[in-house]
Amino acid sequence: MERFERDGLVFDVRDGGPPDGEPVVLLHGFPQDSSAYDRVAPVLHGAGLRTLSLDQRGYSPGARPRGRSAYRLREVTADVLALLDAAGLGSAHVVGHDWGGAVAWALGAWHPERLRTVTSLSTPHPAAAGRAVLTSDQGLRSSYMALFQLPVVPERLLLARDGAALRGVLENGGLPGDAVDRYVGRMREPGALSAALAWYRALPLSVRDPVGRVTVPTLHVWSTGDTFLGRTATERSRDHVQAPYRLEVLEGVPHWIPELAAERTAELVTAHVRTAG
Repeated sequence: MERFERDGLVFDVRDGGPPDGEPVVLLHGFPQDSSAYDRVAPVLHGAGLRTLSLDQRGYSPGARPRGRSAYRLREVTADVLALLDAAGLGSAHVVGHDWGGAVAWALGAWHPERLRTVTSLSTPHPAAAGRAVLTSDQGLRSSYMALFQLPVVPERLLLARDGAALRGVLENGGLPGDAVDRYVGRMREPGALSAALAWYRALPLSVRDPVGRVTVPTLHVWSTGDTFLGRTATERSRDHVQAPYRLEVLEGVPHWIPELAAERTAELVTAHVRTAG
């Protein structure tokens, strides 16, 4: 597969590995794209797994609808179901990082019949995250989301001087220069940053559809160097899984797990897939 359509939107997909291998859907976060898994996917292919790396809604140039309601969690999870349908897959393993992790949790709660396993990189269960905002330092860690709710201002701040502010955030977070160049370049495309920020702006709408308990085997990978997502929500996520659950902590790794801990991530995902099988 190279692309599929849903409701007039065209999504880009990277389809790799053995065609008959266990299918693993890879979902990126902000402000990444499917290239976040460029070092993870080949290791999974070597283990006999097929990967479908999706440029999600707002990131695929042909899938940038206007308005925050188009980026509710219900909509972005439906995109993944449409990918499975287009690929002729009744179910698949789903791996998500950052916002992709939120999608993975939601799929595991709302559509367990379509998932074989869930793996969330960095991101806690949405309910655990919501509670942690009120009871820990997670509120401070997530304070940038309030800025992202404003119209126009975040786009101007992040893209001023050829995206210097966005570039600085990514570089300070430890991302290698080639990844920073790719992501900043993508966000400078017309309408791209506004579409990516719409995921945050849709949060007040998404909370109306709470994510309940996940009922498929779940792997949660968190890193102690993550400045955006703290330990409290991470440790409470197990309370929202009614299935085999494992938390793996990566010491000293920043938020960008797929890029900065690719081999370990691939090893953990492979083991998780095989255990569930």
